[in-house]
Amino acid sequence: MTFAGAWNKFMDLLEFKIIDFDTFTFSVYQIIIIVAVYFLARLVLWTTKKFIHQEGLTQKVGEGRQHALFQIVKYIIIVIAVVLILESMGVKVTILLAGSAALLVGLGFGLQQIFNDFISGIILLFEGTIKVGEVVEVEGIVGRVIRIGLRTSELETRDNIMMLIPNSKFTSEKVINWSHNQQFTRFRVRVGVAYGSDTKLVRSVLMECAEEHNFVAKKPQPRVRFIDFGDSSLDFDLLFFSDNMFRIESVKSDIRFMIDQKFRANNIQIPFPQRDLHIISDQVEPIIDKEEKPVFGKIPDEGDKKKK
Repeated sequence: MTFAGAWNKFMDLLEFKIIDFDTFTFSVYQIIIIVAVYFLARLVLWTTKKFIHQEGLTQKVGEGRQHALFQIVKYIIIVIAVVLILESMGVKVTILLAGSAALLVGLGFGLQQIFNDFISGIILLFEGTIKVGEVVEVEGIVGRVIRIGLRTSELETRDNIMMLIPNSKFTSEKVINWSHNQQFTRFRVRVGVAYGSDTKLVRSVLMECAEEHNFVAKKPQPRVRFIDFGDSSLDFDLLFFSDNMFRIESVKSDIRFMIDQKFRANNIQIPFPQRDLHIISDQVEPIIDKEEKPVFGKIPDEGDKKKK
């Protein structure tokens, strides 16, 4: 068999139509194009991920921005691959979009919230105000950002529960980002002691409790603030900095245990709330008629006198 004959047979094989309708055909050549586009897209994604997540770039832009950049590139590559596959199948994407414009408008009203989440996801990825690995608080729930998607983001709570949060929550509602700008965040533990306690001793004990905990930062140093003369106690705030924002409630609990133990050792009392209760007795003397039984709290009127 000559080379020309082998080439013709190969071309005939590529042009072999697996599906043949009046308006649509699907050949072996199109299958090869689809497979090639798929593996090429996977290769480009793998190469891009290796380039973006290199160690030197991590130190410059941070892990969160790396993830956001990769997600944006990933979605662009996927869209291009889908368009190429549709074009190879004979589907004109421009005509498809023009013909479905009215349908998309109708779907837009019904899927308004989904589109809102989608646009919010793009905003989060471009702005970088919330990044992967940061600790955020949404509607009173504290969690670490695990993944930022186009529609939803994954949060791991302090109870190791994975939550899916719509992206619109991050752009339209109040969100606290505990680890956005500062490496350390300030926290407080409030405690009251009995009147008559040695306030300098209280300050010294509270400082010891903060300095002995491993997750309390040495710089900035902890501080003790005498905040008020309460109704039944002298109120103090122990202020300290920590980078363990995700497990800070456990840190506070440890410090409270230490405070209770050291207060007992130093004979410092934490008082119970005290209230003075005054009871006023309003006694009503009985009005007694000689001919009738005593009537408590009732004064006879003129009608009663006439009846008698």
